Amino acid sequence: MQGDGDHYGPTRRAVLGMVPAMALGACGRMAGPAPLRLWAMSYEGDYSPHLMPCFTAATGIPVDVQSLPTTASHEKLLTAHAGNALPDVLMLFNGWIREFAMIGAVAPVPTPALTAGIFPGIRQALRIGGVEYAVPWSVAPQVQYYRRDIVRDAGYAAPPLDWAGWLTMARAIKRRRPDDYVFLMLLNWPGALLTMMTQAGATMLRDRATRGNFRSDPVRHAFAFYAQLFAEGLAPRALSTEVQDPVAAFAQGYFAIWPSSPTTLLDLRRRAAEIPAERWGTARLAGPTGPGPVSGDSASLCVTTACERPQAAWALVRHMTSRASELKFQRMIGNLPARLDAWDSPQLAQPVLAAFREQMAQPAPIPPAVEWERIQGEVQLAAERVVRGLQTIDAALAALDDRVDRLLAQRRALVDAGTLA
Repeated sequence: MQGDGDHYGPTRRAVLGMVPAMALGACGRMAGPAPLRLWAMSYEGDYSPHLMPCFTAATGIPVDVQSLPTTASHEKLLTAHAGNALPDVLMLFNGWIREFAMIGAVAPVPTPALTAGIFPGIRQALRIGGVEYAVPWSVAPQVQYYRRDIVRDAGYAAPPLDWAGWLTMARAIKRRRPDDYVFLMLLNWPGALLTMMTQAGATMLRDRATRGNFRSDPVRHAFAFYAQLFAEGLAPRALSTEVQDPVAAFAQGYFAIWPSSPTTLLDLRRRAAEIPAERWGTARLAGPTGPGPVSGDSASLCVTTACERPQAAWALVRHMTSRASELKFQRMIGNLPARLDAWDSPQLAQPVLAAFREQMAQPAPIPPAVEWERIQGEVQLAAERVVRGLQTIDAALAALDDRVDRLLAQRRALVDAGTLA
């Protein structure tokens, strides 16, 4: 490939370094090698085919990409593992990696070279018992997207980064725009609340992650602040099905602050005719006394234990997580690179990316329980009951602890028996 430094693809030598020459020689005879299989979710799955021509040109190995819908992918992957039908390479959201490692679905990373150069906090968060099972592919910390004009009209150059200031600004905006809202925090997406709990210093599981810890003061503090935003009419009591086009709502001023992920950058860029770039900006999410760790659906690549050509599969992972591939993906879909050296590129020097870059120094920890995916769903349901006035915070948190304790019963038994660290 030709072009400047940010457009170079991986060299043929670099890609071939993990593929045995003998295997490639055999692949060159007869009809050629069978394709490697890759499964990925969301935009990553839709756009991954654009990363494959360079890999195939260098190795002679085609890649068959299957894009999975995010909402059903977790169950599909578990079913595929049970049926020995997983692909060679698999994208997993970082919160799922521990579960798939525990059930023996993914293989350990064979060499530290594959994860060298990754943001240290991201890499550390994914180690399980000192072993790495995935190569971080993208990082997706939430930030607050904000309407510069609406915030400015309320007397602020940018949103405050502490909860008290955030609330004062929100009330000022609401006084000026009583028929609109200030925040968009969809009730069926618990990311904003989980981030609030993390920033408040909550440890959501206790006793070696075998019991819920949701009646703790930090969780109560975060729940109370979150519920207050809805109680004061600063956020709509709405599900994602009720705000089907949040970009249009943001453009129309239906809300002024939108905690969201990097992929929203692509949506806003595509619809610049509705909301020009000068009308919005990004900032780190507010915390109790300032910014802190933030949750996000960052993604990694794994090689499955069902793979019969692991060296070729890891070569594909190396290609997809290279600096060139991560920068290409950032141009296409807005994903932010997990590699530190990619952030040296002028491509990522945009002011709207500064908040993401700062946030990646403080990733939220992932609780060490494979049941965490289900627990997040329980948190979302508890929060919705509180926001809709169906339960008090005390009752909701007591019920949440009880439900989580039951979800963790098997883990608790294994830990108590000494068979799980």
